[in-house]
Amino acid sequence: MLKFQTVERDSIFSHLDFRSKLLMMVVVSIVAFVWESPIALAALTFVVVAACLLAGVKSGYIKFIMKVMSPFYLLLLITHGFWNIEQVKSLTGKQVLTPLFAFPHSWWLIGGASMSLEGFLYGWSVIFKTLTLVMVIPLAIFTTDIDNMIVSMVRAKIPYKLTFIFSSTLRFFPLLFEEIQTIIEAQRLRGLAVEKMGPVQRVRIYAQIAVPLILGAMVRSQQLEVVLQAKAFTGSAERTYLHESLLHRSDYVVIALCILLLLLVAILYFWFDVGKYAWILFR
Repeated sequence: MLKFQTVERDSIFSHLDFRSKLLMMVVVSIVAFVWESPIALAALTFVVVAACLLAGVKSGYIKFIMKVMSPFYLLLLITHGFWNIEQVKSLTGKQVLTPLFAFPHSWWLIGGASMSLEGFLYGWSVIFKTLTLVMVIPLAIFTTDIDNMIVSMVRAKIPYKLTFIFSSTLRFFPLLFEEIQTIIEAQRLRGLAVEKMGPVQRVRIYAQIAVPLILGAMVRSQQLEVVLQAKAFTGSAERTYLHESLLHRSDYVVIALCILLLLLVAILYFWFDVGKYAWILFR
């Protein structure tokens, strides 16, 4: 069975308690949401991606995320570059934006439309923001065993029912991946060469895969429901746990650094404009 935990080597992140990593996720997400500067967000994205590689997250996973998200990122650059005018004006304080390029007026429908430099850069800030939010998740989840994750979330006073739903979702991913692989292998045994097909034909094949996959997931969820009812599952956190979750010195150091980072970012943002969209670029 495929493992959802992809990290294959030990690192400082592997030995941290999930509560400290959960706080780290929250702090990084807050900073990514607050910051608007493409320079600051690019630096934050670089740090998060470097931390993922240091923690042992496979580079193939990062490349896969980039490949999947690239059409969405291209759409962000186009929409913000051409149409995000009023918001960018309010962020920069400019009345007239700097044109990056414009279509000839003779062109049908898009003639005269121009992309602004400020909107284009704001599109990059949104790209770095979303990429940071996406990459900080495997940094915490891929470096933590699911059993230890459950205990840590319970110790963090998260309702056990939510914890159980979250852990069950993570455990379902390997089963879904295995079932997808089984369906594709069955189609190949019938002479269907997916790798030799065009993009449109592949989309049709993958759409056909979705039907048995959804039906299989529904069957597994019904089986899980029967098992939980047979074991009189109540969702109470008052139970014994095989694994233990303890905060060590390194966890307290990470918690203290996250709190200090959040305070430092707030002070620099509200008093010195560090992280705002016009920071450095439009001074």
